[in-house]
Amino acid sequence: MNFELSKEETDIKMAAREFAEGEIREIAKEHDQKEEFPKKLWKKACELGFVGGFIKEEYEGAGLSFFETCLIMEEFWRVDPGCGCVLLAAFGAEYLQNYGTPEQKKKYLPPIPAGEAIMGAAITEPDAGSDIFGARTEAVKEGNEYVINGSKIFITNGSIAKYLAVFCVTNPDAKSRYNRHSILMVETDRPGFEASKIRGKMGIRASDTAELSFNNVRVPRENLVGGKEGNGFAQTMELFNINRVVAAAQGVGVAQGALELAIGHVKKREAFGQAVGKFQAIQFKLAEMATKVEAARVLTYQAAWLLDNGRTDPKLIAMAKWMAGETGVRVTDDALQLHGGYGFINEYDIERFYRDAKIVEIYEATKEMEKNTIARQLLGKI
Repeated sequence: MNFELSKEETDIKMAAREFAEGEIREIAKEHDQKEEFPKKLWKKACELGFVGGFIKEEYEGAGLSFFETCLIMEEFWRVDPGCGCVLLAAFGAEYLQNYGTPEQKKKYLPPIPAGEAIMGAAITEPDAGSDIFGARTEAVKEGNEYVINGSKIFITNGSIAKYLAVFCVTNPDAKSRYNRHSILMVETDRPGFEASKIRGKMGIRASDTAELSFNNVRVPRENLVGGKEGNGFAQTMELFNINRVVAAAQGVGVAQGALELAIGHVKKREAFGQAVGKFQAIQFKLAEMATKVEAARVLTYQAAWLLDNGRTDPKLIAMAKWMAGETGVRVTDDALQLHGGYGFINEYDIERFYRDAKIVEIYEATKEMEKNTIARQLLGKI
């Protein structure tokens, strides 16, 4: 085993760190307070190949591995999770790269890394949540078109995307529930489509989140991802496997950032005539925090490496995402505690990190769903 990054991976990691330190830190608080997507930052990140970096070079992407994508995500979230979500401007492009027709790939993929289009994946519904089979948004064939009716909730990039990959019921009478859904590409300027930005989120406020409505939205049949109906569930499970690893990298990033904030604070903060970092209780707490971060990082890197090498492991992916999410929440909580009263005011970045960390335990499947996945893989059929 070799636990060292290659020179190329190290260069990518350091480039992402330099960009995040130089471009994100100074605008993070403003975009959090305004609940505003940082479009200028997104454009700059596209110019440097960070957004949609996993998209192949033939479609104008950087052709990065998912491991390298995780390195970038970790560095962005280390500085600010909210603005770090600009990397999710390519969310859903995995559908197209893995399953799209040649025509779909040429049409929808190149504009993403070029900074000409933001994409999203519309899966979650108000009455379904983690129950993907409960999705009821329906796409009915009429001639050479699909007519889409339904609604989606908590959709990343929902109000700023140029197009969305929409999880729809296309085969309601299929014998197997695994074959009832398909993915359709929907341009957001089509009549009948509406997006309402969700405000008042606890964390990652710089990330756009929306509620969507489809009222007789018509799309041509060539917008069916892959050109064949009934594959939406399998395609979405693969999307989740990829993005749960990326979400794990987010958990590692926010935890690392919080740890560094805590270290910086206890070195400067004095109590009882000395820096609080000299107290053994503080030192023990930092040791525990650092160990948790490193354990989550190794598990995340392993899951990403296996993914890149064609060995998708849903159990390990669920472990990485659950552990990294929990580590993000616990380490930011400990870091805030080490700030004392200062951590409770928004003048200090740890207050924002504390709010941002929680989302990793919720989206891309809740921590309870991750535990279900792990247990099923361990037990098999009982």
